[in-house]
Amino acid sequence: MTTALFNLDSYQTQVSAVVTAVTENHLELDQTLFYPQGGGQPGDQGWITTPSAKLEVVDTIKGDAPNRILHCIDGDTQQLCVGDNVQIEINWPRRYQLMRMHSCLHLLCSLIPKGVTGGSIGLEKSRLDFDLGEAKLDKELLTQQLNELIQSSAAVTTMAISDAELKQQPELVRTLSVQPPAGTGSVRMVKIDGVDLQPCGGTHVANIKEIGTAKISKIENKGKRNRRIHLLLEPQS
Repeated sequence: MTTALFNLDSYQTQVSAVVTAVTENHLELDQTLFYPQGGGQPGDQGWITTPSAKLEVVDTIKGDAPNRILHCIDGDTQQLCVGDNVQIEINWPRRYQLMRMHSCLHLLCSLIPKGVTGGSIGLEKSRLDFDLGEAKLDKELLTQQLNELIQSSAAVTTMAISDAELKQQPELVRTLSVQPPAGTGSVRMVKIDGVDLQPCGGTHVANIKEIGTAKISKIENKGKRNRRIHLLLEPQS
């Protein structure tokens, strides 16, 4: 079991940890800042430093059981043993860009009251697919609405509700293809104050003003009802 520190503070970049399992190309730790791939968000990258080497983490994925997080290592892990103390550091510029993107996609959800059929979060661009039916969207208007929301500087926080509470409020679940994890008794919710509330396990900015300037670059038809909306963010200085 790995304690997911990124759920407590998505801005923490370095911490010490203890090795709990070693395979040929993976390490497990007692705690980690590395977000494992899921919910459309890529796994984190970064470094794990031992007394004798600095190992590169090229990806982070979920293990075959709840609360198992695997750090994918570029190189040999056999120098490490269970019980070793290490220092871990995420690639912060990459993580922060993904946080900005992910939060902006939640804003996009708030502007389009339709079911989400798919999505992907990337460094250069991201997308969401919506079951729009015959509804029409204008990318210039959507861009304007997104940036007006960003300028409202709403706070982003997390909270937890019970499985039963979520079942009683099915409108909180926006994704049609993937349901939020249930069965543990608690579901993590991401709240954008006055704007959006939905189940999400990803990492987000603390205030939507950190997103910067957003742009809807393209809206594509993907079938009779499905529309794919592509999102870009302007680089931050």
